[in-house]
Amino acid sequence: MQIFGVDIGGSGIKGAPVDLAKGDLAQERCKVLTPHPATPDGVADGVRQVVDHFGWTGPVGLTFPGVITDGTHIRTAANVDKSWIDTDARTLFSERLGGLPVTVVNDADAAGVAEMEFGAGRGRKGVVLLLTFGTGIGSALFVDGELVPNTELGHLELDGHDAEKKASSKAKEDHDLSWEQWGHRVTKYLAHVEMLFSPELFIIGGGVSRKSDKFLPFIEGVKAEIVPAQLQNNAGIVGAAMRAAKHAK
Repeated sequence: MQIFGVDIGGSGIKGAPVDLAKGDLAQERCKVLTPHPATPDGVADGVRQVVDHFGWTGPVGLTFPGVITDGTHIRTAANVDKSWIDTDARTLFSERLGGLPVTVVNDADAAGVAEMEFGAGRGRKGVVLLLTFGTGIGSALFVDGELVPNTELGHLELDGHDAEKKASSKAKEDHDLSWEQWGHRVTKYLAHVEMLFSPELFIIGGGVSRKSDKFLPFIEGVKAEIVPAQLQNNAGIVGAAMRAAKHAK
């Protein structure tokens, strides 16, 4: 069975049909740049470009970088335009996609669902935390395999700032940090999260998961096991498709 997944990020909108039996992309993904400002209309147009590229006509799963309640209402918009707040995302995307059935899920939650089913969290019980490092820091919290949605732990306060302002991939680029310097910031963040949630496992996702050998050696003093995401930057697409398939039943 194939379902279409789209991952909306601060820098890019990417999507592809997903083979749900394998937990992998069925075709090479299509990516367009996220518009700036990332308004609802602009992002919806980008999503339509990605879906139209494949001529897709079935259910579509979409991730969104913010808190979503009832699968449709946007509550926060830290890394996209503030006009998203209180938007009915499901209706907006469905209308822009010609009435296709749409499911919308928090971006990190989608990545976490995929990693727990097909990747680094497969078969793991207890408390597991997936953290995606990109434009911001997304989080997905699982207790015995069950998702606790919309945790948004990238906005915990660290040194008087939102943690993602200090330890995201964007912060690394903006401050021209070496991998070692950035690793020390990530260590401080993980230690703070560990104090609050005592996870057995941290899964590090986002684009940096492809380069885990460059920074994991600099993360020290954290008791939990730390591993890179196995689905890497496709986890959001796969998880979005999984959620869409669940709602299509």
